[in-house]
Amino acid sequence: MFETVLVANRGEIAVRVIRTLRALGVRSVAVFSDADADARHVREADTAVRIGPAPAAESYLSVERLLTAAAASGAQAVHPGYGFLAENAAFARACADAGLAFIGPPASAIDLMGDKIRAKETVRAAGVPVVPGSSGSGLTDEQLVAASLEIGTPVLLKPSAGGGGKGMRLVRDEALLGEEIAAARREARASFGDDTLLVERWVDRPRHIEIQVLADGHGTVLHLGERECSLQRRHQKIIEEAPSVLLDEATRAAMGAAAVEAARSCGYVGAGTVEFIVPGDDPASYYFMEMNTRLQVEHPVTELVTGVDLVEWQLRVAAGEPLPFTQDDVTLTGHAVEARLCAEDPARGFLPSGGTVLALHEPSGDGVRTDSGLSEGTEVGSLYDPMLSKVIAYGPDRATALRKLRAALAGTVTLGVQTNAGFLRRLLAHPAVVAGELDTGLVERDAGSLVDAEVPAEVYLAAALVRVGARPVAAAGSWVDPFSVDSGWRLGGEAAWTVHHLRVPGHEPVSVRSRRTAGGDVEVELAGAGEHSGPVTGRGARARSAPNGHSGERPAEHATVTLHLQDRVHTFQHAADWLGRDGDAWHVQDHDPVEAALTGAAHAGADALTAPMPGTVTVVKVAPGDTVTAGQSLLVVEAMKMEHVISAPHAGTVTELDVTPGSTVAMDQVLAVVVPAEEEPS
Repeated sequence: MFETVLVANRGEIAVRVIRTLRALGVRSVAVFSDADADARHVREADTAVRIGPAPAAESYLSVERLLTAAAASGAQAVHPGYGFLAENAAFARACADAGLAFIGPPASAIDLMGDKIRAKETVRAAGVPVVPGSSGSGLTDEQLVAASLEIGTPVLLKPSAGGGGKGMRLVRDEALLGEEIAAARREARASFGDDTLLVERWVDRPRHIEIQVLADGHGTVLHLGERECSLQRRHQKIIEEAPSVLLDEATRAAMGAAAVEAARSCGYVGAGTVEFIVPGDDPASYYFMEMNTRLQVEHPVTELVTGVDLVEWQLRVAAGEPLPFTQDDVTLTGHAVEARLCAEDPARGFLPSGGTVLALHEPSGDGVRTDSGLSEGTEVGSLYDPMLSKVIAYGPDRATALRKLRAALAGTVTLGVQTNAGFLRRLLAHPAVVAGELDTGLVERDAGSLVDAEVPAEVYLAAALVRVGARPVAAAGSWVDPFSVDSGWRLGGEAAWTVHHLRVPGHEPVSVRSRRTAGGDVEVELAGAGEHSGPVTGRGARARSAPNGHSGERPAEHATVTLHLQDRVHTFQHAADWLGRDGDAWHVQDHDPVEAALTGAAHAGADALTAPMPGTVTVVKVAPGDTVTAGQSLLVVEAMKMEHVISAPHAGTVTELDVTPGSTVAMDQVLAVVVPAEEEPS
């Protein structure tokens, strides 16, 4: 076994690999960019090396800097994790040339399976069924259009390099082929440095089943069963489970055998995954899609049902050990389900979010595992992938695993960063999911019913309670000046109303008024705010810190607010400078957010094109003075490997353009203004 291993990655996968290295007694070396200097993976490793500034191209994607770090730390091997350079054959070769063991397959296998076109031809020759589609590499836009028309829409455009759903485009309208091909090439080039595309027949209501394979350097290749990955959004997996309820033993054995043949066909060594598309009404008609030549994000569910630590066997195989078990020794026991926790806002179309993790609670316990790169104080920005952690649940059967995962997500707190935790919990309770009736389009079809976009009135009322605070309690024999207390007290008459302007990100500002009652409670009232049609009133109080044994003037950083509204009692957590939701739980803040939350975009009107998320402008297609049509794409903003096209809201003229390619923008920042044609000066 190696003495020292460098982990060429960040976030939750780096922490995950470091955990197994520690268990094996192997010294771990973390690498970090300037953005990750205080990250969890850096703190948990035995040692860490800075590899450059924040942009991935100058740090985590720099082969030269990673090799320099390996040499400086005395590493004998490099674990690439997944993403970044994990499936980069040039990196694998560079490691070998530097005398380092690459903990992954041979560069030749990465090359072959990394090219989806060659991969399909290779496995087809090995007798593995493949999805009908285009043939040949380096197809021009015109050839891709011709192939699509020959196959017949709907078709799926896919980058030949890379994976993870990046650059994939489902096209149902032949008229949009040219535009979608251009967009797919742009995203593929940005994600993988290669814009080669292929086109495949789209199978309606398909299921995505993948087989985990494991091969050593002594000729043994076997599989560890399947994972169901059909719950996806924008072709990216969000929920995975093992085993699949779709497969019977005969189909499982046949697909496993096909996956083993696919691995043998490319001389595979290490842990890898063979992915199949399966018609839901005919599981026996499965088709090879691609092979991922790395550890998968969803590997924990396989570990839980097989008892095999895949990272450990990646290390042992890379060190030259033979697999000590055979296919007959592999058994699947129980059921495991994984949910990917991402920094995104379901209520805003799943746009990437960001911020500082003010409070963190990650579930654990019987049958619950969390793989995470988070800690309190973590800054979540737009430079890297939006996945923050994975919550995994295991049980003796599927129903138990689903129940445990829903409970675990309900107890997950990443206060300060909007996540998809609540959406995932509602998805896991969807009747079709509970019944195991899955397909890759289910999430997109039903996303609207799983997103709770409305801000409850009680959230605004609780926020006002936080603003008011509690009257200081005087020590025995002392006196408090009533004019120094934020209570609305005045000489004679009832307490005055204090108005608070509050805003949840992504929503219009709301005014709430409050005043203290004679009994010491706070009365709050909201009227005519946004979707709320009439006055809503309540009473409540907030918990406060108690320095020196008595109430003080500053609130506890993560105290609570109790609101009595009609016949219900609501309890909220709150933290400084934040108002929003975390999963299904709302939190409120201590300060009026209206000035910080509003930008010029909020006042620019319908003519303004604003940034839907913090990110970087990658494409600008217009200039001031240009005439545009309604729906015409004008700019592209990218964040966390996600591309968002900004289109003209109406026909007119571009009168302002405030960004250029490479500009970094904040959410809601004005990018351009398009004046409607009827408003243009004559």
